Amino acid sequence: MADTFRDRIFGVLKVNPGQRYKAFEIAQLVFKQYPQECAEKRSKSKQKFETDTDFIWQLAAEVSSNREDLQEKHPEIQTTEGRPRRYYYTEKREPVEGETAGPAEAGPASNGKEPKKHESDLYQVLFLYLKSEDPAVYTRRIDEKKSSNKQGKSGNHWLHPDLVGLEVLDSSWKSEVRECAKVLNGERAKLWSFEVKLQVERWNLRECFFQAVSNSSWAHYGYLAAGEFEDKTLKELRMLSAAHGIGIIQLDAEVPSESQILIPARERAEVDWDAANRLAVENPDFHHFLKLVKQFHQIGEVKVSDWPEPQSGLKK
Repeated sequence: MADTFRDRIFGVLKVNPGQRYKAFEIAQLVFKQYPQECAEKRSKSKQKFETDTDFIWQLAAEVSSNREDLQEKHPEIQTTEGRPRRYYYTEKREPVEGETAGPAEAGPASNGKEPKKHESDLYQVLFLYLKSEDPAVYTRRIDEKKSSNKQGKSGNHWLHPDLVGLEVLDSSWKSEVRECAKVLNGERAKLWSFEVKLQVERWNLRECFFQAVSNSSWAHYGYLAAGEFEDKTLKELRMLSAAHGIGIIQLDAEVPSESQILIPARERAEVDWDAANRLAVENPDFHHFLKLVKQFHQIGEVKVSDWPEPQSGLKK
């Protein structure tokens, strides 16, 4: 349905020339206007979508991934610079002047003030972004408030990642290859660790970065993810990443699937099991995460229900 899907994107944009839509809004329009085709696409997908919203997020990810092919086939489709990227139809070759709103979207609170942002809102964004990637990284929240604090005050300082992840490497392998890897102790998964911040600026850059270094020391990959990075921080982040291997993710709160890895993490050859045990002894969430990792290696499958979407809007 790749060509058909691109044509549907073109169609919903063409009937609203000049209107600018985010990827998720386009996906909503396609889902609403072409229910039969979407139902067929959904039934043929290898992914299992528990809700319509899950499926629409997948469509939004495909809008983003099809952007270049869409614009090559239909030059009338243009996109805005920056993020969140917006798509629009125009027969002009220069950018459309002004900003015309697309479908209704969440705006400022009724009292005229911007709704207060919480770090936990970005947990959902990161969860949805990693879920849309191929291969997917299954993530779980680690709540530091549940820790026993056996080490005393400040004893667990910078110990807890915000989210942890399991990347399944063998999901597309033939069953025979999977069995061979199991028998020969082949690597079938990678473990990820994430520190999430609302904003990284020059004044807090090193604190944020080295917090990510500290609480990801056990994992194959460690990442610092943020909704905003001040322009002048990226040069220093690249320097620090080169020295310590921590990756950087720019989160797009409007369209999670358009988040991006700015700097890939450097893989650690092995999990530091002593560091993992230190965290598991203190925190039941991390202990449960390791149980799920063990379960995957035993049965060879991931139960999606074991990896719930984090709740948002709560102070960390």
